[in-house]
Amino acid sequence: MKQQNIAVILAGGSGQRFGSALPKQFLPLAGKTVIEYSVGAFEKCDAIDEIAVVMHPDYLPQMQAIIDRNGWQKVRKLLPGGAERYLSTLAALNAYEGRSDLNLIFHDAARPAVSQRIINETVTALQTHPAVAVAIPATDTVFEVTDDGNFITAIPARKRLRCAQTPQAFHIDIIREAYRKALKDKDFTSTDDCGVLLRYCPEVPIFIVPGDVSNMKLTYPSDTTLLEKTLTL
Repeated sequence: MKQQNIAVILAGGSGQRFGSALPKQFLPLAGKTVIEYSVGAFEKCDAIDEIAVVMHPDYLPQMQAIIDRNGWQKVRKLLPGGAERYLSTLAALNAYEGRSDLNLIFHDAARPAVSQRIINETVTALQTHPAVAVAIPATDTVFEVTDDGNFITAIPARKRLRCAQTPQAFHIDIIREAYRKALKDKDFTSTDDCGVLLRYCPEVPIFIVPGDVSNMKLTYPSDTTLLEKTLTL
């Protein structure tokens, strides 16, 4: 049976680092909101069968209005997310409980310039790999430091370092099992789904699809100028 490809757009952020009262996924960029670019990229990709958007509960009506305005046909689920990123992933896993015929392709709503090439290569990689990450080579030297951040303890070889992007994609049973184990760990912490898989199911290889510098995350106000140029090319 062909695995269905479900894009899960993670839009639960509050925009605190961005310094905006409005979550950054609702900010305008070159005539659209950030999230319209992110969802729209997966909507027009033939390899994607369905889209779920995970949003802070307070903004669900606003998101529904955006879905209606765009007439998106693939957005089938609008889910309330949690205060932590991993809770948004769990919301998606719970929404597809009992399904094992799915691939979940998680993408940050704050990466509006994701390309069709990246999405298609991620989905294609899932045909032969149970877990897929998108990343680009590190261009700066990275220091490992002491807990207080004041002293260098190591300088990892840059050729072995990659900067993570999204999507991150998984056969659903694989990421479900990783979270099942993680939630039993009283010391569980998480920043992304690949980190959860690597820690709790280290036997599962995570294949890397080459990302792109344009697939940047909107984090600070200064990022808007570069993203606007990218989105209008």
